[in-house]
Amino acid sequence: MARRKSKKSDPSVTDYRHEETKRLNNPEVGIPAQFVKAWEKKRPPRQKYEYDPHKDPQLVWAGKAEHLSFEVDTVSLHIHERVSAQAVINAVKRNGRRAARPQQLSLFADPQLPLDQAVEFYQHDVDWANRLVLGDSLLVMNSLLHRELMAGKVQMIYIDPPYGVAYNSNFQPSTRQRDVRDGQDDSLTREPEMIKAYRDTWTLGIHSYLAYLRDRLLLARELLRESGSIFVQMNDENLHHVREVMDEVFGFDNFCGIVAFAKTTGFSDKLLASVTDYLLWYARDREKVKYRQLYREKKVGDEGATTYTWVELSDGTRRRMTAAEIADPRLLPKDARPYTLDHNISQ
Repeated sequence: MARRKSKKSDPSVTDYRHEETKRLNNPEVGIPAQFVKAWEKKRPPRQKYEYDPHKDPQLVWAGKAEHLSFEVDTVSLHIHERVSAQAVINAVKRNGRRAARPQQLSLFADPQLPLDQAVEFYQHDVDWANRLVLGDSLLVMNSLLHRELMAGKVQMIYIDPPYGVAYNSNFQPSTRQRDVRDGQDDSLTREPEMIKAYRDTWTLGIHSYLAYLRDRLLLARELLRESGSIFVQMNDENLHHVREVMDEVFGFDNFCGIVAFAKTTGFSDKLLASVTDYLLWYARDREKVKYRQLYREKKVGDEGATTYTWVELSDGTRRRMTAAEIADPRLLPKDARPYTLDHNISQ
C-alpha cells in the first residue's frame, strides 16, 4: 500500500498516514462488557472452511484425508492502545510552552468515536492505522476476513513460521538464553502448560506441522488481492514439503520463485553446513501479480561492465575507448554510447 506523508504533520517528524484508506472500527479494551456481549450475539461465532479433495497433485500426510474442513472462532480484535509519533511530538511541544492554564494532553493520537458509535463495532469507517496484533494467526486472519471484511484487500503477506517441529524452533524459555537445544533439561520451560501445548500442537510431528501450515495458508490466500503476493520463510529441512503444500493451496502455476539468502551462521561438524534460508514466493494470480523489476546501473569499468570498451559516437562511428575514457567515462564525447561485443547466439 502506498505511503504518503500527512500534509498536516510536522515536516521534521516521519509520521506516515494512509489518508486514502479507511478501515472498520474495532472495539476498545475499555468498552463495557455488556456492549461487547450484546454485539457478539449478532455475529456468527464460527466460520467453516473446506478443502477440495480432488486437487492434483497433492502431498499426503497422516490425518489429511480426515481433515477436509475446519472451523475457526470469529473473535473480535480489541484495541489496547494507540500511539502516534505526531501526537507525542505535538503534546511535548504544547507542554513545553508556558500556558496560563496547563492541561493534560493525550499521547494517544487518533480521535475517538462517540460512545453511541463506538459500541457499534465494525460498523463505522475510521482512519487507517498500522497495528501490531498479538494472537493465534488463524484466529487473527479469520477476524480480518469476517470482522473487518478485508478479503481480497491485502497486497502482501509475509509468514515466518517455525522451521519445523523441534522444540527449539518454537520456544525460548528465557531472554537470557538465546540458544535452545532439544533434549536438554536447561532448554525446557519451567511452565508445564507450555510443554503440554507444544506436545498437543505437534502430536503427529511433521504431519501436524503440515496441517498447521495448510490451514493458515488457506486463510492467507483469501486475504490476498489478485495482484498480491505471499512469502513464506523456510530452511532447507522442510522447504520441499512446504512448497508442495503451497502448490496445493495457491496452485503450482502461481509459483513465482525461491529467494535464497545467507544466514549469519552455518557451521557444522557433520556433513554440509546449512548456510542459507529461503523465501517461497507465490502470487494470488501470477498473471496479475504486482512486481517491479530490479535493475543495477552499469558503469564503465565497474564490476559487470569491464568488457564495455567500445563506444558509438553521435554520428554513428564506432571505435575503441581510450584507457583514459575507460578510467573516467566523463571524458567521452556528448551522446556517446559505450557498448561491448558479444555473440548474437543465445547460450
